[in-house]
Amino acid sequence: MPKREKLTEKLAKTAEKRGVDYKVYDEEVRGFALTVYASGNRAFCLVYWIKGRQRRCTIGSWPEWSVTAARDRAKALCREIDEGHDPLEQRRDNREAPRVSDLIDRFIAEHIPHLAPRNGGDQTSMMRKLVEPQWRNRLVADITPADVERLLTKIAEGRARPAKAAPKLRRSKLKPAKPTPIRANRVGEVIRKMFTLAVAWKMRPDNPASGFRRQIETERERFLTLDEIARLAKALTVAKDQRAAGIIRMCMLTGARLGEVRAARFEQFNLELAFWSKPATTTKQRRAHRLPISADVAALVHQRRLAVPKASPWLYPGDVAGEPVQEIRRFWVSIQKEADLPNVRINDLRHTFASLLVSGGASLEMIGKLLGHSQIKTTQRYAHLADPPLRARVDAVASLLQSRTRFIPSTQ
Repeated sequence: MPKREKLTEKLAKTAEKRGVDYKVYDEEVRGFALTVYASGNRAFCLVYWIKGRQRRCTIGSWPEWSVTAARDRAKALCREIDEGHDPLEQRRDNREAPRVSDLIDRFIAEHIPHLAPRNGGDQTSMMRKLVEPQWRNRLVADITPADVERLLTKIAEGRARPAKAAPKLRRSKLKPAKPTPIRANRVGEVIRKMFTLAVAWKMRPDNPASGFRRQIETERERFLTLDEIARLAKALTVAKDQRAAGIIRMCMLTGARLGEVRAARFEQFNLELAFWSKPATTTKQRRAHRLPISADVAALVHQRRLAVPKASPWLYPGDVAGEPVQEIRRFWVSIQKEADLPNVRINDLRHTFASLLVSGGASLEMIGKLLGHSQIKTTQRYAHLADPPLRARVDAVASLLQSRTRFIPSTQ
């Protein structure tokens, strides 16, 4: 039976070196001891029995841990042992428990391949640049709704960015942070999906992002006027790069996304029945989309067939053999200057296509089908553009009633 005595700071400091490791057990907490190593270093531990096995759990080194703090920790461990928990097993489980970095790796490896390339790349960037640096070594099971809230709030605040006109110095001038609430909401959606998979993968029992608070979004709405459309058409006509000009025309005439037009193949177009069958691999919603096309689009496809080598399946083949056009940003910048459209994005052509449909009397359901929306709420952003046709019908009703309203003069 080892001798037990009251452990104190003085004893921990003056315990002699014996050339071998030995323990001094505390008389207050059974199993709590100070280990004096042959090197002279000292550490506190707890020796205990569980399931017929004797185990030793190291608490911490002296003097980093005081005797009082180590004794309190030993008491807490004893309570866990009395409840049937093994502290060493718990430590091992914590070491082997998946970290957020492990979850992100699996999410990217198993989920991202099922997404469209651009969407998958965007989600990968969110995880690697915005989430992983903050939670890399955190246990998946330890992430709380409060952690999600703090992260998304930080993302929504934005970050300072180098000024475009700043000189190339080691310390470039930074512009103030610009709020990015939409980005924060998109990150929240991806985090929610990731933890939904974590639940399915038995990494944790619940989803801490299931009810994350969405930031207030102010949708950017930019629709080209008829005058701007005319300037754009003129700039495209005189452009040197008619391949890139054709891509922009196709975006404007069909309302398709830039990526869908760049990846368009001749086999997808039926010029006789006038429709474009976009495969699921090229659409954002990952669903096949059958789009009616106008005579102008059919003529554009026919012109491209005459201009493109017969061996190429792409409407707009790129500079690399066997690949479609990859990038037209520089071309678009030059067109913006030529047509005086400084704040117009290529995606705004899609919004303009929808606005022209609405002003022509098309229903929101029809617009959603033409644009390939999978959710009606996406199409609702164009609802306010339908006011003029509605107002015209309200005025028509008023005119009918007005013809039957009689004025009764006052008898007074």
